[in-house]
Amino acid sequence: MGILTDDMKRVITEQRLGFVATICQDGSPNLSPKGTMTVLDDDTILFSNLRSPATIANLAANPAIEINFVDPLARKGYRFKGEAAYIARGTAVFDELLLHFEPWGDLTPNMQGIVKVAVMRALPITSPAYDVGATEAELKRHWLGHFESLAAAPAIE
Repeated sequence: MGILTDDMKRVITEQRLGFVATICQDGSPNLSPKGTMTVLDDDTILFSNLRSPATIANLAANPAIEINFVDPLARKGYRFKGEAAYIARGTAVFDELLLHFEPWGDLTPNMQGIVKVAVMRALPITSPAYDVGATEAELKRHWLGHFESLAAAPAIE
């Protein structure tokens, strides 16, 4: 049995947006949202390189990575620590892995490479609201109302 549970895979698949932390050359953190997250197998997460020069450079120097996914309504998610490997476009492995990115359709020709993350540790993330008795249903209602009000607000141009 792998590290990724069915619920972890569900959250990754549903949310797709993961926040990727890498380490810069000077030792400072780099945090970057990636919207092409997908699950390869029970131990591996993939995302594509569309516009990620800093992330890719950081991983070339240090493959340590953490990815966080949070359901913004339920205020629950997971954090995954692991090691990343970069697969460049033009390789047979890239072509095989690209098949997992079909849901991104028109973006796939712009994918310069794929980051393959070997997950070594996974931990849950929950809001402190659960510590004081909030339920998932209450949090979902609250945050759904919040996001609906934001969506209804006039766009700022």
